[in-house]
Amino acid sequence: MGGRLVVRAEDMSDGSSISLPADLVVLVTGLEPHDDSEHVAQTFHITRDKDGFFLEAHPKLRPFNTNTDGIFLAGTCQAPRDIPDTVAHASAAAAGAMSLMRRGAVVIEPSSAEIDVDLCGGCRICNSLCAYAAISFDPLRGVSEINPALCKGCGVCIAACPAGAARSRRDSDAQIFAEIEGILAYSK
Repeated sequence: MGGRLVVRAEDMSDGSSISLPADLVVLVTGLEPHDDSEHVAQTFHITRDKDGFFLEAHPKLRPFNTNTDGIFLAGTCQAPRDIPDTVAHASAAAAGAMSLMRRGAVVIEPSSAEIDVDLCGGCRICNSLCAYAAISFDPLRGVSEINPALCKGCGVCIAACPAGAARSRRDSDAQIFAEIEGILAYSK
């Protein structure tokens, strides 16, 4: 057809031939996240991107890890991928899982937050802000509680708590300010 690319196909409904001139042909089917990906994300506290695919903890440093310890990602649950990329991620995820099994336990971050129940006013601001679903609300006592096994010590709850009930288990405010002063004194 005059040097133009033509795609010839058959219409499966009536058996007729179709010829379509084209500038570009992409031989791939569309890919969407699985129907239950939202339920899986909520169950295991895995973040998702705007298209609904699961997000890794860090695209360069931890490309097959999630923010939930012990849960790894591989293949097209993260995004459309080709076969070599899928195999590489699956191998890395399997190695991560084997490492945990060999060790026999999940290593928990040493820095985590805690809530002083005597100061907690039960506002639940921290519950909605926690990216790791580490904070739950106890309706009987009217206070929030942090699960140290899920907490990553990011400090969002500490910064947001209007009552000052959330604090770091490892570092007090005085220690943090002393570190900042020491760095500033050293840099002069």
